[in-house]
Amino acid sequence: MIELRGAGGEPVDFVRTVLSHGVADLPPNAVADDGSALETVLLAGGRAWAVRVVPDQPGFARMEVADGAPVDELTAVVRHMLRLDDDLSAFYAVAGADAELAWVALGAGRMLRSPTVFEDLVKTICTTNCTWSATVRMVTALANELGVDGAFPSPAAMAEAGDDFYAGVAKTGYRGPYLRTIATDVAEGRLDLEALADPRLPDEEVAERLLALPGVGPYACAHMMMLLGRYRRLILDSWTRPTYRKLTGRPRVTDKGIEKAFRRYREYAGLAFWLALTRDWVPEP
Repeated sequence: MIELRGAGGEPVDFVRTVLSHGVADLPPNAVADDGSALETVLLAGGRAWAVRVVPDQPGFARMEVADGAPVDELTAVVRHMLRLDDDLSAFYAVAGADAELAWVALGAGRMLRSPTVFEDLVKTICTTNCTWSATVRMVTALANELGVDGAFPSPAAMAEAGDDFYAGVAKTGYRGPYLRTIATDVAEGRLDLEALADPRLPDEEVAERLLALPGVGPYACAHMMMLLGRYRRLILDSWTRPTYRKLTGRPRVTDKGIEKAFRRYREYAGLAFWLALTRDWVPEP
């Protein structure tokens, strides 16, 4: 059993977490349409394991794995993915004073993350400047062709893959050289992406490191910052802008205008913005 409670003692809504953003549903993950289950393939104990996580009794989730699986190790990874070590109580206190966002304090706001920063970065780069179907094709090819038994591939496996894979199988387009460069630098120890998860690093330094990576622009940087638990930046793209304009009835509002509307949330501005846009992703009781 996994208790669905954050580091500050706040409740965690399982469905809201697994349906928190589209990238959460990319292979090896598969999220039920209603958020009632998360299925994935995780590496532990030297092999890949199929893992299924579902809500159990109120306030708890249950992890289902095959007999003989290293349960403790896999549980730690699942807790990491669900962000149960994050403390959102300060955000809930601020949101509670806002009639339009008070609902989040029931357990929303956790952005499901991958087991590694590397995986989240690769998936994020695969969302840039393309249709969602293209993103799914690229990430599915990475997991199915380069991963162990369907798990997400290691940096070494991605570094060793040739142009024939990136161009002909995954059809990553201009992203192929970027992905290979990042994977090679990680595999050979020149790039430590996991260090970006260190909460002691200031946001400015993390953003600077991200923007220095091939294939990472303002959108990808903002998306990665959210997945790293750094919620100040707003994800402004071809979906969020028109969605916000439609919700607010302000068809001409600029990016600066959107940012001003959420400035009062300070370090949680980007998270407040995202939640305002995605409230209807989960039917309310």
